[in-house]
Amino acid sequence: MNLELKGKKAFVSGSTAGIGLAIASRLAQEGAEVWLNGRTQNRVEQAIAQLGKDVTVHGIAADLGTAAGCAEVVRQLPRLDILVNNVGIFEPKPFEKISDAEWEKFFAVNVLSGVRLSRAYLAGMKEQDWGRIVFISSESALQIPAEMIHYGTTKTAQLAIARGLAETCAGTKVTVNSVLPGPTAS
Repeated sequence: MNLELKGKKAFVSGSTAGIGLAIASRLAQEGAEVWLNGRTQNRVEQAIAQLGKDVTVHGIAADLGTAAGCAEVVRQLPRLDILVNNVGIFEPKPFEKISDAEWEKFFAVNVLSGVRLSRAYLAGMKEQDWGRIVFISSESALQIPAEMIHYGTTKTAQLAIARGLAETCAGTKVTVNSVLPGPTAS
């Protein structure tokens, strides 16, 4: 398949393993210059080595659950064509036991990371009249799991953000979409 991604710059958050690494690998195989992301330099380097030398892959170690981590990505990568908001956390826990601090952490990682990065890159994509923003949400956005209400709620928020951003891109060649995978063995 040729998705015509040669010369495009792509960033995939949370891409040192699982779905994020698979997305990064496929983008790189299609000719995009890809930046991986993880919280530690060691994990980023391991992921880069796993993808091999036949693709153009770089890495940025940053905690995207913080404003400073997102700002570091933008500092190192000021222009971008493809943004995949994949980073996310989950934890089964009874609703009554989820503290305010845990709710805030889930929103910071699962929601605000995508908000911050999309806000940073959307104007440039609109200026060049081409760009892709993808939110990797979850089927849990529509079928909130009783054991992970906080997770499901953040995934529903991602759908709302993606839909709203897509509306702002009407008439351009910038697209914003959500993907809702189910449980994935990784």
